[in-house]
Amino acid sequence: MKTFASRFARMFAVVSLGFAIACSASADTLDDVKTKGKLVVAIDPTFAPYEYTDDAGNIIGYTPEIMKRVAAKLGVQIEYQKMAFSGIIPSLIAGSVDAEGSSLNVTAERADKVLFTTPFGKSVNAVLTRADDTRLIASPLTVESLAGLTAAVKATTAPEQLLKQFNTELKAKGLEPIKLVSVDSVDQTLATLMTRRVDFVFDDITVLGDLIKRLPGKLKQVGELGDTQWISWATRKDDKRLNKVISDEILALQQSGELTELQQQYLGVTFVLPSTDFIPSK
Repeated sequence: MKTFASRFARMFAVVSLGFAIACSASADTLDDVKTKGKLVVAIDPTFAPYEYTDDAGNIIGYTPEIMKRVAAKLGVQIEYQKMAFSGIIPSLIAGSVDAEGSSLNVTAERADKVLFTTPFGKSVNAVLTRADDTRLIASPLTVESLAGLTAAVKATTAPEQLLKQFNTELKAKGLEPIKLVSVDSVDQTLATLMTRRVDFVFDDITVLGDLIKRLPGKLKQVGELGDTQWISWATRKDDKRLNKVISDEILALQQSGELTELQQQYLGVTFVLPSTDFIPSK
């Protein structure tokens, strides 16, 4: 009888353990977030206008506004954990936080480690001219339409390297290269444009959007050139349910037009976001 009882106890323990493992496998961070009533988010708030701090130390910007709406959808509070950008993905993978709230460029290498949400932003270089510049620049914009013009660009940056690449292409086609005026700051690129030393400024769309906000009615963006890189958040690979809630809210905000309003308010530029096929191939 003792033997039967001990065997039954062992069998019951094994079944109970299996049930617990099955329940654990079916649950993910989403359940924990709802149970504790807060979403713990890792962030490096040093990337204005996406995420940054005000004079009082409050985390503000384009992405915190979106995260507020995600938290409201979940019915929970947000608890930000500030940390260096380099520590965010390791902290996420280790389970120290529920999600990460810093803007991540979507790359194939990162996609091996984390699960990206639907993007909320994008990085691509574009051309900015004075609003009163009546010279025709081809639409859609092409590298050839910039041949012989003069560009202001920040020195030792990706946009400068891209313009140099364009010049190699133009010379190969027997066209006049773009003349480069390389300066030290974004403010200097704007100054050279407004004093008519250059024909256009070349930089990321968000940088140019901020310049347009500074001088409303005096500047215009005329097109994008180069590769687009999407900007997103991430969850752990197995947190598919939490990831879906976040992604669905981003898409709902886009559908309602609220996301466009936030883009205009914080970025000075608007764009349509993809829901699929946004992760580049290796």
